[in-house]
Amino acid sequence: MTNHPPSRRGVTRDRFTRARDWSRRLLAAGFIGAGTLHFVVPSVYEAVMPSYLPLHRELVLVSGLLEILGGLGLAVPSPRVRRAAGWGLAVLLVLIFPANVHMAVNEIQVGSVRTGALGWWLRLPLQPLLIWWVLWSARLRR
Repeated sequence: MTNHPPSRRGVTRDRFTRARDWSRRLLAAGFIGAGTLHFVVPSVYEAVMPSYLPLHRELVLVSGLLEILGGLGLAVPSPRVRRAAGWGLAVLLVLIFPANVHMAVNEIQVGSVRTGALGWWLRLPLQPLLIWWVLWSARLRR
């Protein structure tokens, strides 16, 4: 048996896998933290809900629970669970997008955050990037 140095492709793949693993852990922590905040300060999230949606408190709590569950799903070792969590979080991010648009259109101030309309409008294109990041991080190793 001969010991050959790892091929460049193998090293690159290993680095890529580690980057994806760290990315997934970061997202898991972020979603668990954000979901927890839905229960700690629900009024902040209720303030950004469009008026045409009913049951603001309930929707905030459900979305918080889904963020926590999605974050936990990203953190577990099961590839099947991670993939399901990634898809679930991607769907959730699509569903909450109207609230982000509502914030931009109506220049809603969240707590002490003062971004102005420009800040909220600049945030909107980041949502598809976040969706991509979640799906990329949750993918199976190949």
